[in-house]
Amino acid sequence: MKTLITVSSLILLFTSSTIAQEEKTEKVELNLKIVEQRDSTTNNRDADKQYYDDFLKQAQEIDISDQRKSDTTSIRFGKKRIVIIEKDGSTSIEIPGDNNKFTFDSDEDRDFNYKSKPRFKGHWAGLEWGFNGFMTPDHSINMTDEYKFLELRQGRSWNINLNFMQYSLGIVSDKIGLVTGLGFEFNDYHFRNPITLKVVDGITVADSSYFLDPNKNVTKTKLSTIHFTVPLLMEFQIPAGSRDHRVFISAGVIGGVKIESHTKIVFDGVSKGKDKGRSDYNLSTFRYGLTARIGYRGLKLFANYYPTPLFEKGKGTEVNPFSVGLILLSFR
Repeated sequence: MKTLITVSSLILLFTSSTIAQEEKTEKVELNLKIVEQRDSTTNNRDADKQYYDDFLKQAQEIDISDQRKSDTTSIRFGKKRIVIIEKDGSTSIEIPGDNNKFTFDSDEDRDFNYKSKPRFKGHWAGLEWGFNGFMTPDHSINMTDEYKFLELRQGRSWNINLNFMQYSLGIVSDKIGLVTGLGFEFNDYHFRNPITLKVVDGITVADSSYFLDPNKNVTKTKLSTIHFTVPLLMEFQIPAGSRDHRVFISAGVIGGVKIESHTKIVFDGVSKGKDKGRSDYNLSTFRYGLTARIGYRGLKLFANYYPTPLFEKGKGTEVNPFSVGLILLSFR
């Protein structure tokens, strides 16, 4: 019954702040006193409910705002506006501009429940694993002729992305929005041929000295890079059951800056050992890429393509890196 009096007092407070007709205000206050008097003299819930319904009926007859339409009441406090909506036996109180909504059902208790509007959450933060490759200017993945020395062992050329920060901005409810964040991209390019890279007269070329040395049998040779990445994605989410089970599709761009690069070559035979060379090898310091992502529940895929060449213009063979793989974990 105390809850009943509290709700009645709230409705009276909203009404008294905007009513221009003094006589009708006194009419509402008189009904409130009747309800309070009834609470102190009897415990008959049916009678109390009848008094409350009579009070609510009379309060609804008062012109609270010029903006009132059917079962909607708008009340303004300074720059804030409160909207009361009655529909299908329940009452909602909303504050436009806030993500808050209060509702109570038209039952005997009239209890208030807090509901938070769902927020858009994108898919960027997480751990990704995939395969690397090179593409020629004519969009071929076959490394022939002058590209032959860059042919890769595709099964060992790995791409690992650690996206550790994400920010999501909803555009249309919680289903369409923009996604950005931060991450690190680790790339290994394992060469199929027993060569490594070197810079001659400012141009990056293949170093075949290990292949020509009969005492060294090359077993592994690779180029490794680390990039710091920043994405900007547009994401669409399609409901498929509950809110946590949605098909998502996103596309956008990824900016990157190279922070480390090195080569490594391992050999055995008469001479055994490994050589590791740290240099920039004329690799592009800044680059941008195109990305597309799709997923549902446990199956999530990504694909990245970099229009920026692997080497700086005029300082190495022109190839464009790409990667495809799985999103293993999502940190949302």
